[in-house]
Amino acid sequence: MTTDTHWSDAQAPAAKERGKAKLVAEPRAVAARYDAETDRIIVDLASGATFAFPPALVEFLQDATPEQLAEVEVQGAGFGLHWETLDVDYTVPGLMNGVFGTARWMAARAGQATSRAKAEASRVNGKKGGRPRKVG
Repeated sequence: MTTDTHWSDAQAPAAKERGKAKLVAEPRAVAARYDAETDRIIVDLASGATFAFPPALVEFLQDATPEQLAEVEVQGAGFGLHWETLDVDYTVPGLMNGVFGTARWMAARAGQATSRAKAEASRVNGKKGGRPRKVG
């Protein structure tokens, strides 16, 4: 099967319209910075809103130094964040949707969260002899 990877002049207007729609509909950064006091990456959005996240949640940023985190740059019409020294890139829409790493890394972190309720349930199950057996 052959695929045509070249754009034709006839496709250009539709592509420009999709690009304009994306500029309006998706979150875009106008500025980004690292705030060492709160240990947060702060992203100012084109909408006027601000989004912030702790680098400890993000693959490839969790072990970065404050100096490395401060190198954050906005790229790609505001759709991307880049850290040159770390050679790390993330999309703004992805980060805002909780995509803080590769699928494998995110899956490995799933279920690691602890809470008071989770700890209490574990203690109760422990008193009963451990995790209930599956039935069926």
